[in-house]
Amino acid sequence: MPDTTPPAAAPENPDRAAPTPAQSKIENPKSKILQDLRNWISLAGAIIALGGIFAFFLLFVFSAGAGNGYVGLLTYLVAPFFVILGLAITAAGYLMRRKARLAAPENTPAATRYAINPANPRHRRLLWAFGLVTAIFLLGTALGTYQTYNFTESANFCGAVCHVMNPEYTTYQANAHARVACAECHVGSGAGWYVKSKINGMRQLIHYIGDTYPRPIPTPVTNLRPARDICEHCHWPEKFTGSIVRSYNHYAADDANTPYSLKLMLNVGGGSGRHTPADGIHWHITSKVEYYSPDEKRQTIPWVRVTAPDGSTTIYQTDDNKNATPPPAEIRVMDCVDCHNRPAHRYTTPNDAVDQALYAARIDPTLPAIKQTAVDALTQPYETETAALAAIPEKIRAKYPDALAKNPHALDATIAAITDIYRANFFPDMKADWSKYPENIGHKNAPGCFRCHDGAHKTPDTAATAGKHIAASDCNSCHTILAQGTGADLAKLAPEGQPFKHPGGDLPDGVLCSDCHTGKNQ
Repeated sequence: MPDTTPPAAAPENPDRAAPTPAQSKIENPKSKILQDLRNWISLAGAIIALGGIFAFFLLFVFSAGAGNGYVGLLTYLVAPFFVILGLAITAAGYLMRRKARLAAPENTPAATRYAINPANPRHRRLLWAFGLVTAIFLLGTALGTYQTYNFTESANFCGAVCHVMNPEYTTYQANAHARVACAECHVGSGAGWYVKSKINGMRQLIHYIGDTYPRPIPTPVTNLRPARDICEHCHWPEKFTGSIVRSYNHYAADDANTPYSLKLMLNVGGGSGRHTPADGIHWHITSKVEYYSPDEKRQTIPWVRVTAPDGSTTIYQTDDNKNATPPPAEIRVMDCVDCHNRPAHRYTTPNDAVDQALYAARIDPTLPAIKQTAVDALTQPYETETAALAAIPEKIRAKYPDALAKNPHALDATIAAITDIYRANFFPDMKADWSKYPENIGHKNAPGCFRCHDGAHKTPDTAATAGKHIAASDCNSCHTILAQGTGADLAKLAPEGQPFKHPGGDLPDGVLCSDCHTGKNQ
């Protein structure tokens, strides 16, 4: 604090000689530097720098066990920025003071002196005020740092602050993992992956600032850590046993919007092989299955290797990859995300989304051909979301003038449901929709299971293994059809299962579901 009391004259000491010119040259530079640093601008800069250092160490403690890579940006980017800013202000005050002193030494005010005299009542008041302000500043820094840390742990920070992640954030909010923080899956625990996430985050920040990021944002399948480190903290395939029942409700693209439903018993299976046999769909996880895919989206799998419990291995390959050996570094052990590849950012196809809205009566099923009309309206090429939300209601109203003539509000609920589907699944600004992100769970709208179970993967032509194939899945391999059809047919449950009856008639051999079901047709 400044002390304006003139210093008392020092008593003369006849035994002490005056400093020589040489001594003055040695002592003056240091004293001048300290003198030039004694100004209010440099003091303010020093306080800012100290606050930045305090925040850095506080964040460092918070991030020691954190799994959020964004905390690293605060710790190693934002906090050091304030340290550097404070030092820059301190240097600016020093340079301004030095310039004034050199330009007019005789007019330079005396350096601010920071002397504290507790006996002086004014000094005591200023000291208490300074201590109180400092305590409030440090407390505010601590609270602000902690709140900032918590904010970076939130999904709102990951999804809403960065607008390019709007498609991922919107689909995340409507999925089963909406209460799981983004970093718990995308980063997880551990120092190694924490550092990797920070490096990757800096790269993404550079692309974001330079507007060089891809549209749509690609799925990070190549740099996700193994599902055993993430998913299996909550999901334990070895304990997943038995079967579950699911119902799927569809509507035909005809004038009557004819309903067609399936009741399936999914043979989830699982088991460790110790207390229960490893079987069902989760056999692929409880057993060791490896594969190679040259496709960055992993939609093409020409090579598979299965390791039996006794350690023996069997390799299956397609004819176009016959006897080829994939690069060892690109061989992947199959885990959860190879099938559940959209666990938290699922885009519903327009066909399925309209089916769900029809079943929930959000779309009026009595409107003739509303199923096909709604899907057609959703899948038109729109430049922006605003253009889509303006055009879709017009298309629906133009299709049903009779309904509007009877009641001007007859189509309001149907239009609202269709536009809600668009908002939740279509993002033209980011060029993102269901078609850019194939989902591998099942096999209806993407190859999924049939990437391997297509009957084309077989063992090499040797005497020991010739003729072995990966089984081509039939409709009862992974699920049992309990009932299908509509009306009374759904009451005819068949516990032993029944063959699938395709609504449009039998399919030719070799045709996959996804060859016809593209997501925008029934």
